Amino acid sequence: MPDRSRSEVAFAAALRVLPGGVDSPVRAFKAVGGEPPVIDRGEGAYLVDLDGNRYVDYVCAYGPLILGHAPAAVVRALELAARKGTAFGAPTELETALAERVVAAVPSIEKVRFVSSGTEATMTAIRLARGYTGRNKVLKFAGCYHGHSDGLLAKAGSGVATLALPDSAGVPASYAAETLVAPFNDVDAVRQVVERHGDDLAAIIVEPVAANMGVIAPAEGYLQALRTLTSEAGALLIFDEVISGFRVARGGAQTLYGVMPDLTCLGKVIGGGLPVGALGGPESIMEFLAPSGPVYQAGTLSGNPLAMTAGIVTLDALAEPGFYESLDARAARLAEGLRDAAGQAEIPCVVSRVGSIQTAFFRETAPTDYVSAAASDTSRYGQYFHAMLDGGVNLAPAQFEAMFVSAAHDEAAIEETIVAATHAFASLRTTAGRR
Repeated sequence: MPDRSRSEVAFAAALRVLPGGVDSPVRAFKAVGGEPPVIDRGEGAYLVDLDGNRYVDYVCAYGPLILGHAPAAVVRALELAARKGTAFGAPTELETALAERVVAAVPSIEKVRFVSSGTEATMTAIRLARGYTGRNKVLKFAGCYHGHSDGLLAKAGSGVATLALPDSAGVPASYAAETLVAPFNDVDAVRQVVERHGDDLAAIIVEPVAANMGVIAPAEGYLQALRTLTSEAGALLIFDEVISGFRVARGGAQTLYGVMPDLTCLGKVIGGGLPVGALGGPESIMEFLAPSGPVYQAGTLSGNPLAMTAGIVTLDALAEPGFYESLDARAARLAEGLRDAAGQAEIPCVVSRVGSIQTAFFRETAPTDYVSAAASDTSRYGQYFHAMLDGGVNLAPAQFEAMFVSAAHDEAAIEETIVAATHAFASLRTTAGRR
């Protein structure tokens, strides 16, 4: 096991001043056990912790680092931008420049509003949908995560398509009651909701490629059905592409599957590693936002010059010919290698992949929704996670997250990962044999 003594000391210090020692819950390793290495720096496809241990990194800050850690072009641009000022609370040309790139890439978007996080983007999209339609209720899907705003922290009740229950302390039941929850990939359940609540349904919000219960692709015809049902009900269709946007394709999942939502939420990649979020759609809807319309939204650091600069450089790199073909080939090689390693060790494991995101589920068959994903062997994933970490590969510390491949993951990094996985799966077989 690598020496992580400096990380242990640093994490103990964090526990004294930060709740759980972290600023986002999954980082605390509660789902896999143990304590996290404390990171010193990122270099391309690698992270380096305080003790000098190097890890091939597939967290990539949960998605935004599609060019890898500290890409030279982004760092140079940020250095120049920082010398001019980090925030102004006033318009800059950088906002327009990044917006133009988003509009050019995402087919459903005519206008964009930048915010500072994915949570802000989805929260604002819901408010905009309610203001535009004059309706109250929103349908989301079990296992899809849209940030931590009160109305979207909801879990399913007892029915197949039901009023939601609060999924966190501090969320009033009255907030959650405006949210409906149905199973992902289940068109019949959505149809029930529309029939029952259509007159008061403002929007359906969905991750078009689920990535917060692990990576789960939409079933054939599923997104098309959501488009049809919302149009017939006079509700808006919101694609939460905070993760899938610019990850599964340059124009997001809507380009990949040919389904145009009314509103799109973006984040992660479009900030090039800096805090950012955005929502966009046709002018007729977006002009309902203040100051043009009656739906209020504001943010002092929205569109700040550093995030805009990093986003511009990143999106320009993604527009280079062959970028996505190369990225997809690397992600496919990784998925193939993980499947082969699991098969050699006779460990039940399926790898679900869409573009540059994938999840290794410890189960016999690929999941299609939250219930089937939740049936994965999370204990075995925890063992695999630690074996990979000790073998120099950093994965998300929870079964229900994605692996993110970046342009910095060259052939050597991919093969290093597959070798580590071969040893990790073999260790799981040995452990199972001792029981």
